[in-house]
Amino acid sequence: MNVLITGATGFLGGRLVEYFSDKSEFNRILATGRTLKSNELTALPGVFVHLGELDNREFVDSLFDDHIDLIIHCAGLSSPWGSFDAFHRANVISQENLIRRSAEQGQVRIIYISTPTIYFNFKDRLGLREDDELPNKFVNHYASTKYAAERMLAQSGLDHIIMRPRALIGRGDTVIMPRLIRAHREGKLRVMGNGTNRVDLTPVGNMCEAVYRASVADEAAWNTDYNISNGEPASLWEKVNLILELLDEQPVSRRILIPVARGAARLMELKSTYLGGGEPPLTRYSVGVLSQSFGFDIRKSKEMLGYQPRQSVDHAIHEFAEWYKKEHHDQG
Repeated sequence: MNVLITGATGFLGGRLVEYFSDKSEFNRILATGRTLKSNELTALPGVFVHLGELDNREFVDSLFDDHIDLIIHCAGLSSPWGSFDAFHRANVISQENLIRRSAEQGQVRIIYISTPTIYFNFKDRLGLREDDELPNKFVNHYASTKYAAERMLAQSGLDHIIMRPRALIGRGDTVIMPRLIRAHREGKLRVMGNGTNRVDLTPVGNMCEAVYRASVADEAAWNTDYNISNGEPASLWEKVNLILELLDEQPVSRRILIPVARGAARLMELKSTYLGGGEPPLTRYSVGVLSQSFGFDIRKSKEMLGYQPRQSVDHAIHEFAEWYKKEHHDQG
């Protein structure tokens, strides 16, 4: 089977290329991304790397020079801040191009990596199921464009699976944990509210297993969506402090009231909107992520895909800490 993995130069995409290159069902892996930071991908057997932008029709067309059986679409713009146009190009136009070319070739299945941000409504949400109500208005352009890409795929007539992994962690994470570490080292990280909020965290190795299970699943498991996590919400601030401890950092001890944090975030957003300066140091969405409980009911993925979380959150945290220390030692 020939598989195209987009976003392969990013965290999840890179781990998926590594994972799938070791599976006998996949004899050719075409990996795409924007920038290749190392030669690790090109050293893997059966992996061919093409760099380019998926919102470019000609580049997407070139990826189909050889027959593709399966697309695992990880690429996209993931950020709490940015212009609608940037998110639309990265998340919607790219999806349009892949769907169009897949339909032209025929016999292509697509596994689309979406986001749980579509559920976010500034309230505690635990035990979320795939058919639970979505907010009347999405929290940001990221959520709205990812959902638009979901609907486009669902209406395309192509066999598909939509997956929404919650807070991926582990070796190679350059987004979630590094942001928190950087904020802590700059003296900006505060426990939001009473610090008792519980959240799902998902080891990236478990997500790779879930995607593999989807790729070989029976027909009955296709053409629907799945929430992916370990299904065991944990204390967010306990896990943040565990990471800091493993990196020989002091724990987060200073606190801020949630209304105060939201007010500060609103002012920073207004400043960035009207005065420029890029992404604000804090957004209302970020305050919500750090202060509210959020977790999935993963029965559907277990029953339909045979997914079973094998790696614990603590193991993934230790894996990340070891990798992070090595990366920053090598760079410094």
